[in-house]
Amino acid sequence: MPHSINTYNTNKNTVVPAQAGTHNTVTLQAIISTSIASTKIFTMQTKIPCVIMRGGTSRGPFFHLSDLPADTKTRDAVLLSVMGSPHEIQVDGIGGSHSVTSKVAMISKSQRPGVDVDYLFAQVEINERRVDTKPNCGNMLVAVGPFAIDQGLIPAQDGETPVRIFNVNTQSLVEAIVQTPGGEVTYEGNAAIDGVPGTAAPVGINFTAAIGSVTKKLLPTGRPIDIIDGVEVSCVDVAMPTIQMRADAFGKTGYESANALDADEALFKRMEAIRIKAGAMMGMGDVSKSVVPKIALLAQPRHGGTLSARYFVPDTCHKSLAVTGTVCLASACAIPGTIAEKIAGRTKAPQGIIEIEHPSGKIAIDLDADFAHGKQDLRRAALVRTARRIFEGVVNVPKSVWAGQ
Repeated sequence: MPHSINTYNTNKNTVVPAQAGTHNTVTLQAIISTSIASTKIFTMQTKIPCVIMRGGTSRGPFFHLSDLPADTKTRDAVLLSVMGSPHEIQVDGIGGSHSVTSKVAMISKSQRPGVDVDYLFAQVEINERRVDTKPNCGNMLVAVGPFAIDQGLIPAQDGETPVRIFNVNTQSLVEAIVQTPGGEVTYEGNAAIDGVPGTAAPVGINFTAAIGSVTKKLLPTGRPIDIIDGVEVSCVDVAMPTIQMRADAFGKTGYESANALDADEALFKRMEAIRIKAGAMMGMGDVSKSVVPKIALLAQPRHGGTLSARYFVPDTCHKSLAVTGTVCLASACAIPGTIAEKIAGRTKAPQGIIEIEHPSGKIAIDLDADFAHGKQDLRRAALVRTARRIFEGVVNVPKSVWAGQ
């Protein structure tokens, strides 16, 4: 059966009735009316310069901090609007309806001695009106150096450019090495990371000031092992406070897919009860409304790695493994008496390459740390990741949100 097709004719000011197999003529007046309506809607929006970047296995918008409201409450409302929260698929924003794609980076040129840029990270909750700036995100951090150079915050060198990044969330310094042949950032290269298709230019990341990122203690409870609800728990804080437990304590192998674990509501209920108690023991207070501490279920490696891990953020299982979580788990392998150390046994420094298996493959980290006999010496925790600049332009939010209404 033939279909009627609408066409736009700017030379006529009449509408021809539709007939089967014919074309409708839509007048210029109708088009202008539509355009005016669209313009009225557009003027009710506030435009914010924005770059969307992938950093490691995470993705989200990058902003100049100065382009956002100075007031924290208003800024949080703006970020919720940008991402489309609260809504399970964030349909009214640019969030990706998963914790790894509901992240925001806010960058500014640093005034601190020996630092190039300051990086403030925000985890935007998907189903709640909540923005958490307590933790760092190591994957988003990977894209900070390339963003800073592209935006002219620091000059590029020919070959590669070191970028000294101060993470405002955890008050810690991280150095990134960005590939800049000819004095420009390149995103193309041969580095591959599990959890991201294809290859890209490598970005080196080195954590050396990550001990006690939130709690200010390597072992926040003062012990390598605690018993909570009958389960052995190691509470460790290096780059990210993490509650580490054996997978078999929950009837799991530690090799399950992220989707399979996400479907187990009883597992999450039991882990969350432990997390809340552990958070209080770690001096973090009531963590029921916070995304930290994270949770890791550990097991013996199956594919030649050092350790197998399933990492929870905390209300869903990470499809791979967070960079900060990697630093914490690898460091735990070197802390005598922890669950990770009992599985991996890597207390002797330098530990060298530690490979942690995750649902999408492996992540490798070069570790040199001495935690024996009470020492707290983290000399190197270095990873190679990749990043990509995906989009640049503006993102719109209602003016009422920007005005704090």
